[in-house]
Amino acid sequence: MGRKKPSAAALLFIIMVFELSAFVLLSLRVQPIDLGAILFGVMMVGVFILQYALVNHFFPYIDRYILIIANMLAAVGLIVQYRLNPEIAFKQAGWLALGMIAMVFALLGVWKLAVWQKRRVTYILAGGGILLLALTLLMGRSAGGATSWFSVLGSTFQPSEFVKLIFVAVLAAVFAQPLQKRRLLLCFGFCGAMLGLLVLQRDLGAALLYAGTFLILLYVGTNKLSLVGLSLIGLGGGAYASYRLFDHVRVRVAIWQNPWAAYESQGYQIVQGLIALASGGLLGMGLGLGAPNVIPAYHTDFIFAVICEEFGLIFGVAMIAFYVIFIVRGALIALNAKTRFDMLLAFGCTSMITLQSFIIIGGVIKLIPLTGITLPFVSYGGSSMIVCMMLVGVLQGIAARNGQAEDEMLEQMEGNRP
Repeated sequence: MGRKKPSAAALLFIIMVFELSAFVLLSLRVQPIDLGAILFGVMMVGVFILQYALVNHFFPYIDRYILIIANMLAAVGLIVQYRLNPEIAFKQAGWLALGMIAMVFALLGVWKLAVWQKRRVTYILAGGGILLLALTLLMGRSAGGATSWFSVLGSTFQPSEFVKLIFVAVLAAVFAQPLQKRRLLLCFGFCGAMLGLLVLQRDLGAALLYAGTFLILLYVGTNKLSLVGLSLIGLGGGAYASYRLFDHVRVRVAIWQNPWAAYESQGYQIVQGLIALASGGLLGMGLGLGAPNVIPAYHTDFIFAVICEEFGLIFGVAMIAFYVIFIVRGALIALNAKTRFDMLLAFGCTSMITLQSFIIIGGVIKLIPLTGITLPFVSYGGSSMIVCMMLVGVLQGIAARNGQAEDEMLEQMEGNRP
C-alpha cells in the first residue's frame, strides 16, 4: 500500500503550530515575557485558519495547496518581521489582510467575469498600464535609487507591482488569439514601452521580471522558437545599451563581480548578506540569535539572508522547494484550463511569482546581479503583498472555473446514461 498524501488541512495545522511556536520563542527573548508576541501569533494563526475555512467553504474548486504555500510563506515573513521590528510586523499583517481581501475579489473577477480577453478591454488595460508607468516616471518619488513610488495621503505604493496584473492579462489576451503580424507588432511595442519605462525608472528588478515573463508567455503562446530567439537578441541588446548608458547598471554588475572590492561602499550590502548565509550554516543560529541589523534592507531585499542565518540553509532550501511546488501547482492549473486565455493567464501569474522569487534569491546568493525586488509573500511591502495575493486569486479563479467545468461535464455524462 502506498503512503497517504497529507491533506491541505493537515499541512495548514503543521504550519500554524510552527508559527505559534516561533512567536512563543520570540516572547521569551525579554523579561518579563513579551505577551504581545504571543497575542500577535495567536491573532495571525486565527486569521490564517479563518481565511482557509471561509475560502475553502465558499470556493470549493480552488487549489488548496497554492493557498497553503502562500500562507506558509507569509507566516514565515511575519515571524521574521516581528523578530526584526514588531511595528513593521503589525503593518505587514495589515497589508496581508488587505491582500487576502484583494485575493477574493481577483478570484471572483476571473471566475465570474468573461470580459478580460475582449479587444476593447485589452487596449484599455494596455494603455492604462503604460500611462501609469509614465506618470510614475514623471511624478514619482525615488527610493533605493529607483523612481518607482507614488505617495498618496501619506502612504506610498509601487505602480509597477500593480501593472504586473495588467501586463499578464494583456499578453494572455493577445496570444490567445490567432497569430497575426499586426497584433504581434502591437504586442512587441507594448512590451518595449513597458520595459523602457521601467529601465528609465531604474527599476531593474521589475524590468528583468517583466522581460522573463514576456519570454515565457511568448513561447507558450506562439510555440515559435524563432520569435523567442529574436526577442532574446532584442532584450540582450537593450540590456547592453542600458549597461553602456546608465552608471547604476555598471555599478550593479561591478559589485556582482567583486563586492569585496567595494566592501565599505556599494558592496557592503552583498558582503553582509553572504556573511549572514555563511554564519547560519545548515541549521541556523536560532531565532533571535543572529545579527540581521548589520544588513541594509534586511526586512525587504535581503530577508532571505536573514532567514538562512537564523533558521539555516536547510530551511532556506525548503523555502525554495515551496516555490518550486508553487510552479508545479500553477502549471497544473494552466494545463487543466478550459480556454486558451485561461491557460496563458495561469502561466503568466505563475511565472511572475516564481521568477520574482528566484531573481531576488539569486541576487542575495550572488548568482546574478542584485536587482532590489521583494521576496513574494515574505518581504515587507504593501504593494508587493497585495499584488502577490491577487496573483494567487487569479490562479484560484481559473482553478474554480476548471473545477466547475469538470463537474458540469460529469453531470452531463451521468444525465446521458440510459
